[in-house]
Amino acid sequence: MTNAKLFFTLILGFIFAFSNAQITERERPAEWNKLVFGGRFMDRFLPMPDLGGKTSNTWGAKNVIPRDVNNGIEDPLWSYWGGNIRLMDDGKYHLFVCCWAENSPKGHMEWGNSNVVHTVAENPAGPYKVVSEIGKGHNPEWYITKDGKFVIYVIEGYYLADNINGPWEYKKFEFDPGDRKIIEGLSNLTFAEREDGSYLMICRGGGVWISKDGLSTWNQISDSRVYPPVDGRFEDPLIWKTNIQYHLIVNDWLGRIAWYLRSKDGVHWKVEPGEAYMPGIARHENGVVEDWFKYERIKVLQDEYGRAVQANFAVIDTIKWEDHANDNHSSKNITIPLTVGRLLTVLNKKPIDKNTMEIRVQVQAEEGFDPNTDIDLESLRFGAPEEVNFGRGCKLKNIQADGKNAILTFYGEGNGIDDDNFAAKLLGKDKNGKLLFGYSRLPGVQYIEAELSARKPGIDLAANTISVEVENFGQVKSEKATIQVFQIEGEKQVEIGRSTVPVLKPYEQIQLKMKASGKLSEVAGQKYLVVINAGKPNEVKFHVN
Repeated sequence: MTNAKLFFTLILGFIFAFSNAQITERERPAEWNKLVFGGRFMDRFLPMPDLGGKTSNTWGAKNVIPRDVNNGIEDPLWSYWGGNIRLMDDGKYHLFVCCWAENSPKGHMEWGNSNVVHTVAENPAGPYKVVSEIGKGHNPEWYITKDGKFVIYVIEGYYLADNINGPWEYKKFEFDPGDRKIIEGLSNLTFAEREDGSYLMICRGGGVWISKDGLSTWNQISDSRVYPPVDGRFEDPLIWKTNIQYHLIVNDWLGRIAWYLRSKDGVHWKVEPGEAYMPGIARHENGVVEDWFKYERIKVLQDEYGRAVQANFAVIDTIKWEDHANDNHSSKNITIPLTVGRLLTVLNKKPIDKNTMEIRVQVQAEEGFDPNTDIDLESLRFGAPEEVNFGRGCKLKNIQADGKNAILTFYGEGNGIDDDNFAAKLLGKDKNGKLLFGYSRLPGVQYIEAELSARKPGIDLAANTISVEVENFGQVKSEKATIQVFQIEGEKQVEIGRSTVPVLKPYEQIQLKMKASGKLSEVAGQKYLVVINAGKPNEVKFHVN
């Protein structure tokens, strides 16, 4: 065999192996079989609306034809990918999405040379039409800072403008990992605004970062990923914040399923059981399914309470490597409506635990929803999501009108709420048998806390002292805390010093100096562990290099 033929054979083998490597069957936990309807995030996906564009005269494998080409954005001349949607003051829906020419020689692999475009629609579901081109970039996600700046993040940079219509200036973020290892690189970033206008970001690897305003330096405040402790090939995280809590969805691209997590502060996360999404969710009212091969880059359209009312995805009809120039395959952005969680308020004043006798929950009336007449009362369960998702939890005692709102009183038995819970869940059905759910904050829970972060210790051998910089990345002042410094020696952790961190205001930093507990020595590449408030609920641990 000639060298040329051998090279060609190896390339074909690589492509075949890579293509097959895009699919694997993930074994689900056995407990997932016991989830009730509404226990999975995936249960919230609704049928896609009819937008009048159903046709078979378009590109795509037979598994996605016929389809409504008015849904989302598509064009036979362009492949689309990524992007999130917002409703603006002009009453229109704006989507910044990336695209590349379908006839590019590399096919789908031309994504590295994609451009970001500004698209607009009258309807949240589409069709979205291009109104302007922004510039080079891939996997956009956009947000608006507290000061009214428009930011379009793309891999390796961002575009900045004072107006949604530009002009746009390309810039680079600054990242400070805080002397810790960056978790699996800085790409596919996702953002959520905090109460004080600061921003929280999750990177592709699952690390947590904070910026004081969404433009200034991003600071890593974690040293391990927040994703589920499973063997997943994670990418495309999405974070969003509601009036109750933070939400995170991350995609296991190899297993073609995604995971759903919740958090009270965006830093500490709880993994929810069941799939967040997987192929097959793009269905119509008549039961027909658009069977897209892959769903990636999930984003959500939020309402004034932050609730997710619609999801949109980048989808492709086949394995990416099989999408070639001028063929029948391509990618687009689709939208799928979501069941919206109801607005709930727990009226109990005291913290809820296993001894709570009754739990009173106000359900707010909204346009198109009357809680006094529209709820299937027999179906309701309330309590810790860990209980409710499996059909357990508190049973309803009675309902009473509260003006247009309703107050549901539940027996406290079986609520399952403990110190690890920060939100309770209502789950059931409406009178038409459709999913009804909602979350409520819990009394006695501190939702906004200090977030202390430490850098690598400095060693002064002559003075036998240790110095550590500590900063508060929380939105409230910290309480006095104990800090300990350990040297890592193989499997051992040897404490070399401890001190007290004084009260720090938000974003305030301090340089602590402490006497070593023994004779110090330092070797090249020495690793340290810094622990703040060891053994307490707000304990913080950082491995620094």
